[in-house]
Amino acid sequence: MSPRLFTTRFFIMFGYTFTVFASVFQLLPVAPYRVLALGGSTAVAGLFHGFLTFASALSGPITGAMSDRIGHRPVLIGVSLILAAFTFSYAFITDYHLLLAVVIVHGCVWSALLAASGAYMTSTIPEARRAEGLSYWGLATVFAIGVAPIVGFWVYRHGWFALCMELAALNLLMAAIAWALPDDRREAGATAVEAPAEPVSPVPLTVGSFVRSHIEWRVFWLAVTTALVSFGYGAITSFSALFADDLGVEPRSLFLSVMAVTTVLGRLLVGRAIDAIGPRRVLIPCLIAPAVGMVCFALAQGRVTLVLSALVFGAGFGLMHPAFTTYVLEHVPVRRRGAAFGAMLAAFDTGIGLGASLLGLVIHLYGFRPAFLLAAALAGLSVPYFTFVDRRLGLSEARR
Repeated sequence: MSPRLFTTRFFIMFGYTFTVFASVFQLLPVAPYRVLALGGSTAVAGLFHGFLTFASALSGPITGAMSDRIGHRPVLIGVSLILAAFTFSYAFITDYHLLLAVVIVHGCVWSALLAASGAYMTSTIPEARRAEGLSYWGLATVFAIGVAPIVGFWVYRHGWFALCMELAALNLLMAAIAWALPDDRREAGATAVEAPAEPVSPVPLTVGSFVRSHIEWRVFWLAVTTALVSFGYGAITSFSALFADDLGVEPRSLFLSVMAVTTVLGRLLVGRAIDAIGPRRVLIPCLIAPAVGMVCFALAQGRVTLVLSALVFGAGFGLMHPAFTTYVLEHVPVRRRGAAFGAMLAAFDTGIGLGASLLGLVIHLYGFRPAFLLAAALAGLSVPYFTFVDRRLGLSEARR
């Protein structure tokens, strides 16, 4: 019989993740409108998302390793409370310069949440069903992305203050859900009793040793593959609503909603087969599809072509993450999962941050279509890059 996947702990984490992304994906599509209302340009509007993800990327390897030491559940509770304070403070900021400064700190806290939740959930999923479990867990994010922008724009019609108060309430709900999780530190302690740790000789604390002990560099360089794809994803999440306005397409959240539905169907139909087929074999076509989808998006003329681009993009992007994560975790020790998720987060969020900020500038100077074609070109490099780095690191050979 297959090991049990759907446990109480699984569903609690599913609910936590849904609430997390329901909060952030109400904020991200609306934030550019707030920046514009405060006097910023289109290029500046993209910096809100860009700064958040840059801060998350730079801090991810450190906060991920720290969550391994502190315990993932305490981190989830703590950062949820801190995020409530951040979203509450946004309601009272009337200078977009200060708004951008605060979101940098917000991004550092966000990285701790993502790394800790990924590591905690991985310990919940049976190893034999890891890709399937990650696919189903990821649906929480997809469902949130599908409904959150619609809810966010609806709440924003009642004012920026109302939106910030609602987001702060969601963050407090996140803390309450995390409180209901079993304490992973006790489980780690029980494992340590069964398997005594090997003696470790003292090593002088230097900058080099600190970096080596906290960052999973092999994971990071391989994860640049996903950064090439997430570059376009960062632009899409920030500017797809503005592009829909430019095309005269309603609702303005159409692309994100269709992408979410496509991702759900893909994970339900294919997610379970990733473990059997092999994550590496699934990953290659999943890297190609987003590049094709972004080309369609850049050339879209109306509702039909916009929906088509979302279908193609979502089909690949939705399966890329569980396939890539499963492949990486095959080569990472259990005690370093937080650090591994931090390294993956660093690369992925670097791509999102660059896409949201640099393509905001390109859109400002040249328009939407050249910007999204540039994103498609970078996504097209993901397959040759992955093949090259994977061979250099010897990961595929190590599985034979």
